[in-house]
Amino acid sequence: MAKVAAAALAVLLVVAAAPAAQAAVCNMSNDQFMACQPAAAATSNPTPSPSADCCTALSKADLSCLCSYKNSPWLSLYNIDPSRAMQLPAKCGLTAPPNC
Repeated sequence: MAKVAAAALAVLLVVAAAPAAQAAVCNMSNDQFMACQPAAAATSNPTPSPSADCCTALSKADLSCLCSYKNSPWLSLYNIDPSRAMQLPAKCGLTAPPNC
């Protein structure tokens, strides 16, 4: 668990320390993550479909890398529900990696 927390902290530090255009996690900038947040929100009323900006970002993202964060506590900092986030590739017409 300590390794997961340390990895999450490292990811957050990279995103927070660099300008949004330069910071990237799994080939997605902070702005791109935030474009997907409304459709993956950990609220009772997320948007029904991801935005075009979200789908564009996901199409360029390293989906295998993103899958490695599906149980990460840092998702809660972005108010992202992991199960809703895992549905986004399919909603964007993308194929999620196996075992994701």
